[in-house]
Amino acid sequence: MATTDMPPGLDLDALGAWFAAEIPDAGDRLRATLIAGGKSNLTYVVTDGAQEWIVRRPPLGHVLATAHDMAREYRVMSALQNTRVPVPRTYSLCGDASVLGADFYVMERCAGTPYRQAAELASLGPARTRAISERLVDTLATLHAVDPASVGLGDFGRPQGFLARQVGRWKKQLDASWTRDLPAADELHRLLSANVPAESAVGIVHGDYRLDNVLVDGADQVTAVLDWEMATLGDPLTDLALMLVYFRLGSAGISDLSDVSTAPGFLDEQQVIEQYSRGSDRDLSGFGFYLGLAAFKLAAILEGIHYRHLNGQTVGVGFDRIGDAIHPLLDAGLNALKEYR
Repeated sequence: MATTDMPPGLDLDALGAWFAAEIPDAGDRLRATLIAGGKSNLTYVVTDGAQEWIVRRPPLGHVLATAHDMAREYRVMSALQNTRVPVPRTYSLCGDASVLGADFYVMERCAGTPYRQAAELASLGPARTRAISERLVDTLATLHAVDPASVGLGDFGRPQGFLARQVGRWKKQLDASWTRDLPAADELHRLLSANVPAESAVGIVHGDYRLDNVLVDGADQVTAVLDWEMATLGDPLTDLALMLVYFRLGSAGISDLSDVSTAPGFLDEQQVIEQYSRGSDRDLSGFGFYLGLAAFKLAAILEGIHYRHLNGQTVGVGFDRIGDAIHPLLDAGLNALKEYR
């Protein structure tokens, strides 16, 4: 299978041979483009001139032990195909690292826009922006209502003790990407460890849910939820909290983070919580812990990206400022624990 255009991290000659066996209706000449802006897994549009697919693989270089799990993403999206949760159709998973140097998978390219900037939403007007933000929250509640066992995900994670393990896991991830001392991270970790609450009912946790990880079509409907690399079973309120921490940081103008929540018409934090509560019966008391954990988790993720940038292992622009976002993020986590006491 002949190939052209060789983006970083994607050997099209090797991919072409694999496509010939796994995607038999693909044409005999592949081209590919790296989708810009990704700070985690690398995402490519692959085309034969008539059809298009999405290929996902881990980042180049330093990869944390439990992150960037292609099989995990592929399994959860495949399991959700026939639910009310909108996900792309999955085609094939490759667990042979000799093809591209890492596991990867192929999925449908869905129509829609991953809105990232408030200016993009502002051009739609407040009414449409409000509708999009409501549907974003409703889709999250829909995901959290899925019974994992009913879609073959009963063994997808270890939900018992999930919150305590999350505190420990993100401390390990932070330590694995160490380049500098972060006293606020140590204090946040101490407080989280000492204040783990009783957990919400077990559900499917996306792990990185926000507006720029979903696609929205021209009718303002969510067409696909993407980026499932951190999905597991556990306490779904961690998803709601992480989304709100992203909104807080965006509102504060933190460099390189989405500011969609500042667009006119977008639900504010309390409205998001109320919208979620209308679609879910989960208890939101003690929500400060969840916000603090979300800040700690995001700090660990960004510090991993900062580590890769310092070691020349990132693809794209904007990585030189990622490290600066850690400090206000940790402060936000500490403040959240105080706000909800």
